[in-house]
Amino acid sequence: MPQDDASRPARPPRKQPAARRPPPAGARKTPRMTHAQVLGFLDALAQANPDPRSELVYADPFTLLVAVVLSAQATDASVNKATVGLFREAATPQAMAALGEDGVARHIRTIGLWQNKAKNVVELSRRLVAEHGGQVPHDRAALEALPGVGRKTANVVLNVAFGEPTMAVDTHVFRVANRTGIAPGKNVRAVEDALVARVPPALLGRAHHWLILHGRHVCKARAPECWRCVAAAWCRFPDKAAPPARKPPRG
Repeated sequence: MPQDDASRPARPPRKQPAARRPPPAGARKTPRMTHAQVLGFLDALAQANPDPRSELVYADPFTLLVAVVLSAQATDASVNKATVGLFREAATPQAMAALGEDGVARHIRTIGLWQNKAKNVVELSRRLVAEHGGQVPHDRAALEALPGVGRKTANVVLNVAFGEPTMAVDTHVFRVANRTGIAPGKNVRAVEDALVARVPPALLGRAHHWLILHGRHVCKARAPECWRCVAAAWCRFPDKAAPPARKPPRG
């Protein structure tokens, strides 16, 4: 005998499909900026910070070179704490070479890879004295021949100390270049070449600092703070982060 509707066992409710989660940051490919957008992006950074400076503390090309060598896989803040005492004791290549590895290590033990860095700093100081009259060379090949100095470090020294139109690409610059679309590239050298080609030569010196500082303080790796980005109107990143929800006031 057929059962009426009231006597039939209730069917379990259909499971609702799970709401689609928004794509994680960076999931969609960022389009490449146009030339006009590059200029607009840089102008916005310039308006916010007309005279950008390195956050490393240095006094001359030699102390800049040492600070940049020490900054590999370390924060500028940690390097600055270490170099206060180091530069007080040895602020010239001659003094640094005389201080020796143990003497340098005494000041930089709080920095990552300090053993190898102490060795490189002392050896590059000896080489500067022996091969360059105690002066930091204004030449890429000569800089890159020094222990602990690669292309990125050479670019920083050439740009900051000598005013050359170079672009040092660290993790921050690499991320900003790809995320914003200003100069996408699959590797560091591709990004460097793209930035040098796309950024007007007159702006390269300051653009180096703008991009590093922007990546360090706003366009962060895990959680970009797009809502307070002064250049958001020009940025092509398709998954811009919304501002965090405000916590309700306590009653």
